[in-house]
Amino acid sequence: MDENNCSRTTHFIILGFQGIPETFLFNFILFLNVYILTVFSNIVIIVLVKTDSHLHSPMYFFICNLSVLEICYISSTLPNLMSGIVSGNKSISFTGCIIQLYCFSCLGGTENVLLAFMAYDRYLAICNPLKYTMIMSPKMCIQLACLSWSLGIMIAVAAILLVAISCFCGPNVIEHFLCESTPLLQLSCTDVSMATFVLSISTSLLTLSSVLFTMISYCFIIYTVIKIPSTTGKKKALSTCISHFTSVLIFYTSVCIMYVHPSGSNPNRNKAAAVFYAIITPLLNPFVYSLRNKEIKNALVRALKKSKNGIF
Repeated sequence: MDENNCSRTTHFIILGFQGIPETFLFNFILFLNVYILTVFSNIVIIVLVKTDSHLHSPMYFFICNLSVLEICYISSTLPNLMSGIVSGNKSISFTGCIIQLYCFSCLGGTENVLLAFMAYDRYLAICNPLKYTMIMSPKMCIQLACLSWSLGIMIAVAAILLVAISCFCGPNVIEHFLCESTPLLQLSCTDVSMATFVLSISTSLLTLSSVLFTMISYCFIIYTVIKIPSTTGKKKALSTCISHFTSVLIFYTSVCIMYVHPSGSNPNRNKAAAVFYAIITPLLNPFVYSLRNKEIKNALVRALKKSKNGIF
């Protein structure tokens, strides 16, 4: 192909969720409420962890990082989606699409690794409690968090480069509600089989290695819990893991459906999977970690009492 025709497309049209016009207002109100609730609930988790000394532990440090991640995650997709619903303009510039792709890929890769490190934290707490405090020092926690972001950034750069070197000179309609590498590459005028293969392999390796690391950690956890003599002890040990395991199950299931499957070109399936890990997971995580966590509930009660005393 003539290089002059390469990347001639200056903007894309994101179809989003197609429906009858009468439902557009309902969709906007729904997404707006989801966005506000997600941001607010995650901010509450962050404030509680930062201000309550009872929550100054490695587990809540990672939960706080996850909340920051979820706010950024949902902010990379929903505002643009809601703007398109209100204005009716579903167009996005090539640069804007690349920025959204970068943010979405970076945050997704980071969450993959962070969830795996959170499983490792639970493994140490249950299987090696005597050395837990020494191993999971504040310095180690910061290093693991930084490593999560670093790996996410590297995966995102790979996704952007694969798209940037492709040529877009024809169709510009994206069968999705966001700029994502797979539907973008399907619009390329050139052969992207190698780019699709590399992207699939890199994403699959990251996801599957994180899942494997998490599952190995939980195998050791379950083995250790089984050996605990008292039923109360078993319940107490498992209660510290159930919230994290629920988040892992929701996130990894949707990601595997989207990326790991070789037949991941079904637009409707891709949208459904993306809804789970881009919108539903950030919304559910604060409630998953708070509703089943007595320490966060107690911290919230203490914060409300302090607030009430401060006002009155």
